[in-house]
Formats: sequence, C-alpha cells, structure tokens
Amino acid sequence: MTINSIQPIQAKAAVLRAVGSPFNIEPIRISPPKGDEVLVRIVGVGVCHTDVVCRDSFPVPLPIILGHEGSGVIEAIGDQVTSLKPGDHVVLSFNSCGHCYNCGHAEPASCLQMLPLNFGGAERAADGTIQDDKGEAVRGMFFGQSSFGTYAIARAVNAVKVDDDLPLPLLGPLGCGIQTGAGAAMNSLSLQSGQSFIVFGGGAVGLSAVMAAKALGVSPLIVVEPNESRRALALELGASHVFDPFNTEDLVASIREVVPAGANHALDTTGLPKVIASAIDCIMSGGKLGLLGMASPEANVPATLLDLLSKNVTLKPITEGDANPQEFIPRMLALYREGKFPFEKLITTFPFEHINEAMEATESGKAIKPVLTL
Repeated sequence: MTINSIQPIQAKAAVLRAVGSPFNIEPIRISPPKGDEVLVRIVGVGVCHTDVVCRDSFPVPLPIILGHEGSGVIEAIGDQVTSLKPGDHVVLSFNSCGHCYNCGHAEPASCLQMLPLNFGGAERAADGTIQDDKGEAVRGMFFGQSSFGTYAIARAVNAVKVDDDLPLPLLGPLGCGIQTGAGAAMNSLSLQSGQSFIVFGGGAVGLSAVMAAKALGVSPLIVVEPNESRRALALELGASHVFDPFNTEDLVASIREVVPAGANHALDTTGLPKVIASAIDCIMSGGKLGLLGMASPEANVPATLLDLLSKNVTLKPITEGDANPQEFIPRMLALYREGKFPFEKLITTFPFEHINEAMEATESGKAIKPVLTL
C-alpha cells in the first residue's frame, strides 16, 4: 500500500537546530512529491563524516535535516517521473542538475550546481514543503534527500533502482561514502590489473577503494592506517601490505621496499598535508595521487610546482568517486553478488533513535560505517 499522494505525509526526522548541537527526533510534515520528485520510505541511512562536519562547522541553513546515504522504498512519485514507481527499492545518491555541460556528458559528480544543490537546503523550504509540528519550515534536500528521517523527498535523478532481493537497509552508503572510495579506484584513477596502489587511511572510503582495487586485480595493494583492527580488515579485504604510520620508522622507505620505483597511483583519504607529502614521495613518475579527504580550510598541498613537475606526479581532486550513480551503483552491486565487494564488512548498525550515538561512533572511529536502521 502506498501513501495518498495528495495529503501531507506525517513523518519523524532528526532535525539539526543549532551548530554543534545533538540531533532531535521530531515530528514533521512533508508535502507530497511534485514534478520529478519521489517520496521514499527510508529503511536505512548511513552516517558519513560529511554529516559530522555539517553539524559542527560547515555552513548549512538551519534548521535542517541532514543524512545523505539513504535507502528505502518508493511510496509516491511526482507527475514527471517515468523511470520509477511506488514499491521500487532505491538507493539515494547526490543531487545534480541534469542539464549543465558536465551532466550532459554523464559526469554528474562534476555538476556545475553541485554545491548549491547538495548543501543549500533551500529547494523545499521556500514553500514550507517540510514543516515541524509548529508549522515552521525545516530545510531539506541535503544532498538531494535529507534522509535522517522516516521519509524523504528525493529526485528521480538521484534515486537508483535496485533489486528487491538485496539487503536494502545496508545499501545506503553505496550512494556516497562507498561509492566515493570505489569510484576513486575505478573511475578517477582508472586502476588496471597489475598496477600498484597505495591507500592512505583505512576508513569507509579508503577500504572501499581497497575492495575495488582488489576486484580489478591491482597488486601490490598497500594500506597505511594507524588503527590495528582496520589494518587487519584491510588485509582481509585484499590488501597485500599494511603499514602503521606511527610505528614505522621511515614510512616512505618502507613502502619503497615493496615498490622500489614507487606506486603507479595512490589515494589520500585523510586531507592531512603531512600525509599527502608522504604520498607524493611514494608515487612513481607519471603516477596520480587522488585527493578526497575532508581538509581543514587552511590546509594546503605540501608541494611546490617544481616538486610536481620534477616528480611528474598528477594531483587529482575527487568528488563522489567521479561516479554516475545510475551506472556505478549497479556496478558495485554486481561485484557484491560475485563476492568481490563485501561492503557489509564495513557496516555497524544502530537504531535510528540512537543517531547521536552513531555520530559519536563516526567521530571516534569506533565504527567504520554506521548505518541507522528504521
């Protein structure tokens, strides 16, 4: 049974009302989907480091519903939607305009409206489309979904249909964090079988890159990560070598023992200049360093132009794994079905009501990829 598409939907959501404050689960009302929008009953939503950053410092309009790794079931659709229907299982990904130059060339991760569409939170507030129990507007459409709630409005362009037999509550992170890491390996750096690859940072993004690289036949596959349990998991997921940067006397020299000429490519997930400097020193001439760590505003790339020219290393900033979600999420799921992409090993589940506990687990590193289940 689907929701009446005319009446407002009664829902609950974790609302952020002040910078740095805990989330409050509150009753909300959501106007029905219109145009190219879809209403999704959320069954699972990942917690991403970006949610933590936006809660604590990144300027987003308040009050707002965050959450951008949702998965669920279509309950209603707008009158312009032809690709989805009520009852479809979907994974929600990032928003894109669909008509700029990059979107027109199947590169939605480089959408020219990426920031306002995903961080602006304004699309569904002007007409009071999401309201609290006092009738006041609450910002939505964070990353085109605002999925920290029992229901979310998304757009057909960022709702990816998946097979009904898949574990839907666990699939949300495929729309952002896992997509970002796997896409970095497969799309941004275009890794090939037999190439060598180093991943700096063994969180959800880094370990997703490891799984993708392993599936591609990359070797040696090296992970640099201080946490012992994450190093062990990296080996389980396919890494050939792991290093603890805090207990390795000369990290670059140790890595060069494995790849004397340097690695073909590397990926930094930390955003830390000191780590990036080490990564540059570990790459062979002609190689690429992917950059996707959430850096502080004052952080700079620790290399001069002469350094990059003499070492012939290309720096590649990466957004959302340079992925087209409508194509890439099915690609990851095909690997999952083949047993080559066991992303569930990254996930720790929390009840939706424990969202603040899940956020703390993200910050502290207790959980690699928390997922809230509803």
